[in-house]
Amino acid sequence: MTVIKILNLKCGGCANTIKKGIVSIEGVNEVMIDLNTSEVTIDTKDESVIQRVKEKLSSMGYPEVGDANTVLHKAKSFVSCAAVRMTSEY
Repeated sequence: MTVIKILNLKCGGCANTIKKGIVSIEGVNEVMIDLNTSEVTIDTKDESVIQRVKEKLSSMGYPEVGDANTVLHKAKSFVSCAAVRMTSEY
């Protein structure tokens, strides 16, 4: 198992977005997300898979802690939260 600490994780909607995005990566069968610690755990130690997961997280707006957290990252993660809130209110 590999744990990646990320930025911008705010809610269950974020977690669902992350799970859907990461499970689509070849070599990842299981994804666990801890909202309290902002950690994503994947079931691999393969460095190439881990790198692809980190790149995917960043492209979705959830960069690894220590990486740049740009306005674009924050905006992308905000959209995930807003989309879930809008659909769950109706």
